[in-house]
Amino acid sequence: MTANFSRETLRALADEGNETALDRLADLADARADLDELNELLDEGCLRAGHLLTRRAVAAEDLLELHRISDAGCEEAGEELARLLAEQE
Repeated sequence: MTANFSRETLRALADEGNETALDRLADLADARADLDELNELLDEGCLRAGHLLTRRAVAAEDLLELHRISDAGCEEAGEELARLLAEQE
């Protein structure tokens, strides 16, 4: 069974420290291609948002964005940045 919780309910749960709700917010933002919200969620420490932003940056081969995401604490972005740079050798 798949429940459709409102964004407001998920936000309230996330504000109380519920990481699963934070991840669901990231999934919703990704589905809407809302990069501003994904970046805000990354700033809040949402690893799922970092993963989703990394996936988008890799697809676009956006090295600067990968560096920014890595600096925000997403190790995956740093690994992908290093991989893409190594491919250029």
